[in-house]
Amino acid sequence: MKAVVITRPGGPEVLEIQDRPEPRPGSSQVRIRVLASGLNRADVSQRLGRYPAPPGVPADIPGLEYAGEIDMVGDGATMWSVGDRVMGIVSGGSHAEYVSVHEREVIAAPHGLGIEECAAIPEVFITAYDAIFSQLRMGAGESLLIHAAGSGVGTAAVQLAKIAGVKSVGTSRSPDKLHRASELGLDTSIVVQNDDWPAQVRAATDGKGADGVLDLVGGAYFKGNIEAIALRGRMIIVGLTAGSSAEIDLRRVMQKRMTIAGTLMRSRQLEEKIQVARTFSDRIVPMFDDRRLKPVVDRIMRFADIREAHRIMESNENFGKIVLAWG
Repeated sequence: MKAVVITRPGGPEVLEIQDRPEPRPGSSQVRIRVLASGLNRADVSQRLGRYPAPPGVPADIPGLEYAGEIDMVGDGATMWSVGDRVMGIVSGGSHAEYVSVHEREVIAAPHGLGIEECAAIPEVFITAYDAIFSQLRMGAGESLLIHAAGSGVGTAAVQLAKIAGVKSVGTSRSPDKLHRASELGLDTSIVVQNDDWPAQVRAATDGKGADGVLDLVGGAYFKGNIEAIALRGRMIIVGLTAGSSAEIDLRRVMQKRMTIAGTLMRSRQLEEKIQVARTFSDRIVPMFDDRRLKPVVDRIMRFADIREAHRIMESNENFGKIVLAWG
């Protein structure tokens, strides 16, 4: 099979399309013929040598999500049949023509969507749903601050918040991205130009501050999050595009009586990933079927153009997902 291979840590030029052995499905596994896959920031970090794959996952083949068709069924697997249209997340290796996964991690592709659209769903919508509802436990009437609201996870979070009756406050350095996010349901837009955005968040929430913070940026935003969050607010760190170090005034954390959490989907144990997949399949996929939710695809590119796709993502040109397709 063909696969994207990271030949060494470095820039996009280290990526190559190489031939690799096709995986065989093990017990209770199925093999998926990958037709399309989303590109994620984690793939860029892995290419740079900053986000290594966990044990048991191809160390040099990136890719955290897939959409395609069941191609082969392993011993003991009974949930799926050859030819079923499916999607899902993996810990790595999906930027290849085939990937084998446990059958209970697989999610049926929504009806009526093209396979490239399906490829834009798993990583960002599962991440956003898990962070907002399973961990932050956001509820109707509360407010949620979403950093990088024009990103893949950001656009998913905006839509999920709208459906749940959660008021969304989004930040971005791009007014155009915020305008497009408002068309998805973003309630309040804040263009980050200096350090006054925490005050703007408080103003947008009648002085209270945000009940929840979905931080997809990290770095220096952490200090501002503490000032922007409400009393007894909850914050979850999902991304670190602005860096992994931050200055913290622990007195303010105590005064706010706030809760700080971090999350990673990639390194979770199999049973936890299965639970997330099954919950998402039951509760969220039907909303794609009836068009209450929609994947946000910035562009569809061929895997042969993987280097250019990485360059576009690093330049922050995209709004929503860059999808890669074989063919």
